[in-house]
Amino acid sequence: MEPSPWVVRFAPLVPAGGRVLDVAAGSGRHARLFLERRHGVVVIDADISRITDLRGHPRLEMIEAELEDGKAFPLAGHSFACVVVTNYLHRPIMAALVDAVMAKGVFIYETFAKGNERFGKPRSPDHLLEPGELLEVVRGKLRVLAYEDLIVSEPRPAVIQRICAINEEARR
Repeated sequence: MEPSPWVVRFAPLVPAGGRVLDVAAGSGRHARLFLERRHGVVVIDADISRITDLRGHPRLEMIEAELEDGKAFPLAGHSFACVVVTNYLHRPIMAALVDAVMAKGVFIYETFAKGNERFGKPRSPDHLLEPGELLEVVRGKLRVLAYEDLIVSEPRPAVIQRICAINEEARR
């Protein structure tokens, strides 16, 4: 599976050589992209078995962790040059993900939004962003470079919300 064009578009903004956190990494399509760009990558997912071709890569750390078990985010207190999330939403860890973006780091997030229920899965409001929700998540913490809330046709029709924001503060 190819990386998201949204992620590809903003990948050049990630500070050179900085570590990238790929949340709910799936098969590792974004980990692969950032490894090719010479970044260290930490992938975290409840099931890392689907990331087969990258195992043993010297700049890859793989963490198998259930993010929805009610426990604290396992990487709280760590900082990354980029936090990337696609096709995943678990609201209790959103603040921790934003806080994990280091100074000059990039937050790239893209997932399904309200209205997607008419196109298919996910249909549950628990897994669909509310209008403007990503803007609210970063408000007062990161500067928004790009934001969209729209219907896409590829790879299949869906309502998507996505954001790219940077941490301009030297607070980390």
